[in-house]
Amino acid sequence: MTGQRLNEFRWGAKTMLAAIGLAMLAGCATRPSPDVLNPVHLPVHLNASLRSDEAASSRVNVLAATNRNPDATRGGFGSAWADNLTYEQYAFSVPPNRKDTAITYPTSRPDPDRQFVVIQRKQLPRDAFVEEALASTQSDGTVGIFVHGYNYSYQEALFRTAQIAADANIPGSPILFSWPSAAAVAGYVADRDAALSSRSDLDSLVTSLSASGKVKRIILFGHSMGGFLVMETVRQLKLQHRDDVIDKLAVILAAPDIDIDVFRSQLKDIGRMPIPISLLVSKDDRALVASSFIAGERARVGRLDIDDPVIREAALKERLRVIDITSIRASDGLGHDRYASLAKFGAQLASFENGRRSSAGDVGAYVFDAAGAAVASPFRLAGRVVGSQ
Repeated sequence: MTGQRLNEFRWGAKTMLAAIGLAMLAGCATRPSPDVLNPVHLPVHLNASLRSDEAASSRVNVLAATNRNPDATRGGFGSAWADNLTYEQYAFSVPPNRKDTAITYPTSRPDPDRQFVVIQRKQLPRDAFVEEALASTQSDGTVGIFVHGYNYSYQEALFRTAQIAADANIPGSPILFSWPSAAAVAGYVADRDAALSSRSDLDSLVTSLSASGKVKRIILFGHSMGGFLVMETVRQLKLQHRDDVIDKLAVILAAPDIDIDVFRSQLKDIGRMPIPISLLVSKDDRALVASSFIAGERARVGRLDIDDPVIREAALKERLRVIDITSIRASDGLGHDRYASLAKFGAQLASFENGRRSSAGDVGAYVFDAAGAAVASPFRLAGRVVGSQ
């Protein structure tokens, strides 16, 4: 590559990253500061309503584990890498009548009718955190871990987890694993390094939960670069011969920002999993177009085309579920955050993740059609999964 071509490439990459950042922050003057993590004391009548059974959906609990370095001055977590995991427990007041996945953060005068608000926050020692996670395990022994992607701050990832939990009506407390993203548009390479550095910490979290006989299944949900971290962690577990842990894993990768050849290499090391890996993909994901450009025009897994016979054949060969979610509405202008809207269709996707050893008929390429506000249980039609009103 000539010097001129290299400069053009760098300029183009920076331009596309800037475009991504502007789109991601559209409609939001500033990103939330760590101040949004401070618990808010709601009026007495609101606290009483949050404790009532009728308003159970107005409150969600989230557990969080992070290897970010604590910011003692503001009470949050930064982008520096910490030597140890910090464990926290949160309770959120969730605004009623939400129409989309947009998160309105609390202001200096919190309004629980419009804003997501932290109402309780507590730091936990490791053993107490594990006990809380086990206590909130779903009736079928399932626990869920969400791993965020590139350009996320701790508070953004935490509030996103609360939104997903509220929209999916998840019982118990979902777990956020927050790795030290730089939370900056220009931090793509730094974020990739931070994700790689976090493999052992995510491994430790998953292993500690798996050790309990109460846990039958761990849903490991990774978005974007978080999907890369999830796959690297599963690969590490396999190389450690921790099949006892892997047997409990249900891996879901939403818009995974993973080079296709890297993914193929990861699959080769991991081998076939008892519960097939699910890929949630979209051909029109423009954030992954930019990622591909930065990587030298190398294709990303999150943009697989399920209409390509080669992809369908590869999905069957590798025992993967490749699910096209292009029909799900995105709110970021890039088609990269569809996973957040997918939460309300959790019952449909749960048919894939039922925790049983899956037959060959459960793998392959599918399309999830959720254009309507209400979607019935999916059914198979010519090898596809279609939701109908």
